[in-house]
Amino acid sequence: MADGKMNGKQALTTLAETYQQLYLDPAKEESAEIYKQVVRRGEEAPEKTLAHFQTSEEDQLELIKTPAGKVQVITLAVRSDFEVFLQIMANRCVPEEIPKTQGASILDGVINWRRIEAHRDAFFAEAEKNGEADPDWGAEFKQFTSDKSNYTDALVILSVGPYSGIAASLAGFPEEEWIAYSHTIRKYHECTHFICRRMYPEMIDPLWDELVADAIGLYAAFGRFDRWLAELFLGITDGRYTGGRLENYLDKAGASAAFQASVYAGEITEETDRQTQLSAVTAWANSMLDEIEKLLSARTESNPYALISLLQERYPGV
Repeated sequence: MADGKMNGKQALTTLAETYQQLYLDPAKEESAEIYKQVVRRGEEAPEKTLAHFQTSEEDQLELIKTPAGKVQVITLAVRSDFEVFLQIMANRCVPEEIPKTQGASILDGVINWRRIEAHRDAFFAEAEKNGEADPDWGAEFKQFTSDKSNYTDALVILSVGPYSGIAASLAGFPEEEWIAYSHTIRKYHECTHFICRRMYPEMIDPLWDELVADAIGLYAAFGRFDRWLAELFLGITDGRYTGGRLENYLDKAGASAAFQASVYAGEITEETDRQTQLSAVTAWANSMLDEIEKLLSARTESNPYALISLLQERYPGV
């Protein structure tokens, strides 16, 4: 796909032309085995149909340039399409249940056989031009695929719905307006994760990553950092945890700056009860939100991704 945006049912059709495993129905037992042939060997899908997807005129495909490289963002308006897409592309055509709480996914390193085929065709055309009778495609293939950037792509898959499960009435917006804002927040949130994983692999931290990604998403949607919404997404009210996404990261928090800072301060240990741990991690999150708010309060960047390096410089470490 050329740089730009594609709307409607053609979005999924276009992707399937590149990633032919999308033609496979994960509900069919034989699909998992055919998947291996299509993805690992570059074989054609035996039947080119997308009947297992409903598709929608609200679907969208967009190629986005980020500081970490290009990423294709596919938005699937029908929830079942989002789940089937992940079953195929993330679960290797195995119909495992996709959690209802999952609204997005990043797939980095997806094999693109069309890029390999294009290089093969160019290789043979050049050999013919130069009068080579028996060009060694095997050796060329090995050299070309020694660099994954030559033949793999990054995809971000988005569903449609209120961000972080927050109802429009609670967020303070009309329903349709909130869904539109949610899409922008979710898209920039996931692309920020993609950028950070590629450019700052030494800073992967479960809670800090979420704070940064939410901050960039909010800035993209509203042109500013909305501290109240940032707290709402996490489940923080008046400085206290009242139930929300924050708890999802506590089980991953052993290696996080939030957990380690609280241990160092003598507030918690690994044996401390869950509620006390949550309170300590909430306090840490609030302090980081204070920092993010200060850093972004006077910013006027037109490109929200330009703020990522600024925030990462504040990363508290582990």
